[in-house]
Amino acid sequence: MSDHSRSLPDRPNLRYLKNEAKRRLRSGEFTTLHEAQLTVAREHGAPSWAALKRLVEDRAVPPRRHASRQLRWIAARFADADAPAWNAPAEEELREHVHERLLEAMPPEELLPRLMKLAPRLHGPGTSALSLVEDTPHPRPGPARLRRPGGGRAAAGGRRTHSAAPAGGVPRPPRRRDRRPAADRTGHPYRGGTSPPVAVEVAEEVFAEFGLPGLALASAGPRDTAWALARGWAALEDPSEPLTTRHRFPAGCVTTLVTATAVLRLVADGRVGLDDPADRHLHTVRLADPAVTVRELLSHTGGVDTPPAWLADRVPDPTALFGRVIPCGGPRGRYADSDAGYFALGLLVENLTGSPFPQAATDLVLRPLGMADSCFPDHWPARADADTVTGYAAFEDGTLISRHRVSTMPAAGGLWTTAPDLVRFGLSWSTLLPGELARQALTPQAALPGTGHTGLGWELDRTADTAGHTGHLPGASAALAVRLRDGRVHATLTNRSTPLEPINGRLLRALP
Repeated sequence: MSDHSRSLPDRPNLRYLKNEAKRRLRSGEFTTLHEAQLTVAREHGAPSWAALKRLVEDRAVPPRRHASRQLRWIAARFADADAPAWNAPAEEELREHVHERLLEAMPPEELLPRLMKLAPRLHGPGTSALSLVEDTPHPRPGPARLRRPGGGRAAAGGRRTHSAAPAGGVPRPPRRRDRRPAADRTGHPYRGGTSPPVAVEVAEEVFAEFGLPGLALASAGPRDTAWALARGWAALEDPSEPLTTRHRFPAGCVTTLVTATAVLRLVADGRVGLDDPADRHLHTVRLADPAVTVRELLSHTGGVDTPPAWLADRVPDPTALFGRVIPCGGPRGRYADSDAGYFALGLLVENLTGSPFPQAATDLVLRPLGMADSCFPDHWPARADADTVTGYAAFEDGTLISRHRVSTMPAAGGLWTTAPDLVRFGLSWSTLLPGELARQALTPQAALPGTGHTGLGWELDRTADTAGHTGHLPGASAALAVRLRDGRVHATLTNRSTPLEPINGRLLRALP
């Protein structure tokens, strides 16, 4: 083990330093990756791996920002495209802001009408402003704020916010004073648990590696103390808001685990049978194939067609997509992810309970499990009204754009939750069901693409010994994983659209 100090080059490469730590681990110099990374950090004059990464980030050269410049031009140039006196940009102006390859594939006479259709979404009553956030290399977040041209303020830590809000826009309502204990406000673990150092290291790594605005992690085993931690920001726009473990995120398709548990509770009560034709319990909407069963809807094997996601989250009433008959064009018995199938299950729950699905799911699942911070909002909650995150999508150059759409199918993707609440669900959902029914939920029903299988709502990976689900919406991603051999549960939530399987896998492998 080397004990001498080395200086960082002018342009240090974090990937090289990671590979160096892994190489020294493989050589037998260390027994854990954590030890190897700590030694590499100390050899370069940093007290920890996280501190070394901050040093590297501070010296990084900011990348060129193409997407943010182009999007701001579109927002400004086309904001009044529906006004009578507006003049469309000539081809020469377009070529200044649009890549020639795009113009070759889509000439101005095709491109301009598409850009003009954005006008209603860029301004006007009832619409939210388009926001772009440049995720530039930044020092460790602190209280300092940066001024931006025009008198605006950038988010703490060097994240600049650019708004394409129209003049005279509605001001942000006043923020509530946060009266929670300091431990909750700063994202410290809940229930007195201490976040394992390896979890903190993984959180630091993936937060920087994946370019996340905010990251919330929580974990617990059946017989040990739960912990949770938060890293980053609930919102980057001014005023920026540090993320805590009490912030709610959209859970996307992780919602289907709650929906499946609600249906299985009704099965346990004898109000519906797993192998009943679902149509028997549907009143306002029917399935095109009346033979599809409740079990098949739960396991996505009923051949139920799903509308494209870009369409489904824009239509206030999903029945407008289908009429009164939900199409069933796929082969039964084979897995095909179907939001429409879970939309039908939500209607089934409503019909059997006499309550709207959000209320029924709360009564059947959320309240019995103590998930007091989870809910089913019908719109993206305002930051001033609740501890909720702002959602972001990212471009290849690191530019983030805020996204604020919620699922219009509550039973398929409408849950908002916290990382601790998601862990509570993963630990205790089976206590709501008879043992045999809980075992059926984790029994393979059909093969998933790859090596996994689908259960009744759950996705099963026997090679990784896990059950769980992931969910993605414009502006957020969520994942829940249960390690089957010991029941350890891990939840990951972020306010950016990105795959979370690598993060969950990395943490589950690191935890004992």
